Amino acid sequence: MSNKVLSIIIVEDDMLECAKFEKYIKTRNDVKLLATTDSDVEGLELIKKLSPDAIILDIELHNGSGNANTFSLIETLQKMKFTKKPKIVVNTVVSSNTIYDYLHNNGVDLIFYKKQKNYSVENIINTLVLLNGYSEDTSFTGNIVVEDTKENEEKITNLINEELDLIGVGLHMQGRKYLHDAIYYLITDPEGSERVTASQYLTNKYKRSSSTISRDMQNAILHAWRFSCLEDLEAHYTAKINYETGVPTPTEFIYYYADKVKKALK
Repeated sequence: MSNKVLSIIIVEDDMLECAKFEKYIKTRNDVKLLATTDSDVEGLELIKKLSPDAIILDIELHNGSGNANTFSLIETLQKMKFTKKPKIVVNTVVSSNTIYDYLHNNGVDLIFYKKQKNYSVENIINTLVLLNGYSEDTSFTGNIVVEDTKENEEKITNLINEELDLIGVGLHMQGRKYLHDAIYYLITDPEGSERVTASQYLTNKYKRSSSTISRDMQNAILHAWRFSCLEDLEAHYTAKINYETGVPTPTEFIYYYADKVKKALK
């Protein structure tokens, strides 16, 4: 994981929410707020000019350019050619699987529902910091060079399964298959994962909605954290976990293990 400072642009018309982000970011030395705006049009110009590591969007804007949402901004970002693709986070009061599927299919990495019990700006920032650097770290994204491709594929699969077994992600859980394939995808196709997120990859492969796949992955993780030995979890999953939830999100989980398995292959 990179130790560089995470740069962020926020597109949000709730000034109280912006103030919360600004206040929390000021307490950290590993995060920098580049700009805030309540306009999708100005947001796009700021993103082009400042090239942030992450973008936090509210999909319902009532100020700025007059657009009622940031869907047009998200679609434009999906078409843009980035030297380094920023992480895109949506925080919203909208609870709709249809909209969530649309967002994931258009390059949104994370969605935070504002009315969820454990929602907080701290959780959003902490998650972005955890993921910061994975997509640009050459030790993570570099291609694995092997003479026998089939042998290497089996080795990667075995390592992933061993790690999942160690923390008790059960074979009977539907989400285990998705977790395995997402981790495998990030390791074996790092250049592709810059264009197609793990969520999009799974959606295309299994022809199921991203919300269903995400729910199944989260259930598999929750099962492990509820029924596995605490000592095993602490020994084998060493990434920081948000103290409010006590459980990693699917995105945190797959990036952690993709990085861990990649290092084990060296």
